[in-house]
Amino acid sequence: MEVDKAETQNQQQKHKQVHLFYCLESEELARKIAGHSDLITLQSINWRNFDDGFPNLFINNAEDLRGQHVAFLACFSSPGVIFEQLSVIYALPRLFAASFTLVLPFFPTGSFERMEEEGDVATAFTMARILSNIPISRGGPTSLVIYDIHALQERFYFGDQVLPLFVTGIPLLKQRLHQLPESDKIAVAFPDDGAWKRFHKLLDHFPMVVCVKVREGDERIVRIKEGNPAGYHVVVVDDLVQSGGTLVECQKVLAAHGAAKVSAYVTHGVFPKRSWERFTHKNEGMENAFAYFWITDSCPHTVKAIANKRPFEVLSLAGSIADALQI
Repeated sequence: MEVDKAETQNQQQKHKQVHLFYCLESEELARKIAGHSDLITLQSINWRNFDDGFPNLFINNAEDLRGQHVAFLACFSSPGVIFEQLSVIYALPRLFAASFTLVLPFFPTGSFERMEEEGDVATAFTMARILSNIPISRGGPTSLVIYDIHALQERFYFGDQVLPLFVTGIPLLKQRLHQLPESDKIAVAFPDDGAWKRFHKLLDHFPMVVCVKVREGDERIVRIKEGNPAGYHVVVVDDLVQSGGTLVECQKVLAAHGAAKVSAYVTHGVFPKRSWERFTHKNEGMENAFAYFWITDSCPHTVKAIANKRPFEVLSLAGSIADALQI
């Protein structure tokens, strides 16, 4: 009996009861995360503004957070919402929390990580510096959870006051592919060498095709660099999509080389200016271009926009985030 009691206590110590706050845009995802675990309790913030437009914020039940594990689910979907969320992010660890975790599924400035000429501003580095200055909690530095950051070297942009945890959405894709009836005839394609370097080790049991952009005159044309898509349901994999032009060109060249079907997966469906519309089956010329287009719910605006629109399917990060909050 004493042994059983000790084991029960050890199990309880291994699991954390987490108080999860969230921004308004991420409420649906936050509720899904809480639905995955009895160890996660949703908490709320009053998101208000003064007459001059600046945030008037209030963290509910703040005194109850002392000695508790606290997390915040952020969404930096536009510059206009970042300041109010940072205000909360900087305040939560100072409420004598036992630990603080920031979940930022999509690191929005990740594709602006380098300078090509003097005067360019690498805003990925700026954002990393801002997040690196989150106050430490009683338990130490903030844990920062990010999914499929655009460039792996960006992990070195963060300072020692935060502990970045870089996670991938690829397991969600693999799970979905195994559910397809033609799961034994699937190949994976990458739009460029960068995507191949990033993801090929996670998908190495699938046949692979690597595409490349080559310059012909004034145009950049997508070609197949290696691999044979003929007869396969080919899934183009990348970390994010903006306009989607490269994915469209990949689909064309894969179909021309005999692919039975073409689908796409990106962790982050950014789609500025409703660029997702070019992929819908109602769009002339795209009716059969993509069998499936999988995204995660890292970008809430897109998830709402593409709901019930073929060929889009959302693979939720909720379970993965719930697991990450226990690390």
